[in-house]
Amino acid sequence: MNMQNLMAQAQKMQRDITKKKEELDNSTFEGASEWVKVTLNGKKELQTIKINYEGTIEQDDKEALEDMIKIAMKDATSKVDKAYEEKMGAYGSLGGLF
Repeated sequence: MNMQNLMAQAQKMQRDITKKKEELDNSTFEGASEWVKVTLNGKKELQTIKINYEGTIEQDDKEALEDMIKIAMKDATSKVDKAYEEKMGAYGSLGGLF
């Protein structure tokens, strides 16, 4: 294999990685718990938060709601991580370079 072919393959791989990363960054991921639904983008930035609790929030409920937010965020974050692993896993450690 000559150097020119090797460079062309490396450039193609870089374009592929960049394209997939942009797709993931622009995707949205929902996480949910019993009372809360959150939406993150692929950069793990919070886009929306919806509270599905209809009752009066008392101190005990407030603590439960805080826990539900944590659960929903963890759920959404794990979905972002899984999507990155699925799309970028083929590139191994190179994915972190771009």
